Amino acid sequence: MLKDYGPLAVYALLVLGTGAGALALSALLGPSRRRKGKLDTYECGVPVLDSSRGRMNVRFYLVALFFILFDIETVFLIPWAMVHKSLGTAGLVEMVIFVGVLAAGLGYVWKRGALEWD
Repeated sequence: MLKDYGPLAVYALLVLGTGAGALALSALLGPSRRRKGKLDTYECGVPVLDSSRGRMNVRFYLVALFFILFDIETVFLIPWAMVHKSLGTAGLVEMVIFVGVLAAGLGYVWKRGALEWD
């Protein structure tokens, strides 16, 4: 029974050895002088003006959440579009209900003003 796991053990050792070897080589061959300029954050060639731990507006998170919610819609719509002929009328009714629920959610979000940036 254990002899069946031999190739898996060899593979695991090979993967761990490759990772450890890469870390060891970078430590040996990499630059060892630490300077202030090397340790600074680099953002598109512009010096950093403020802390990266600044507060973000909640609207950014709301837009990201809405994007994820409505992006999941495509996960269901694309496979349905591929087989919609074989599903018949029942599949069409189910998808209309699904899109209707999403449209109602979008209408609610829009009505509440969650997409406004004023």
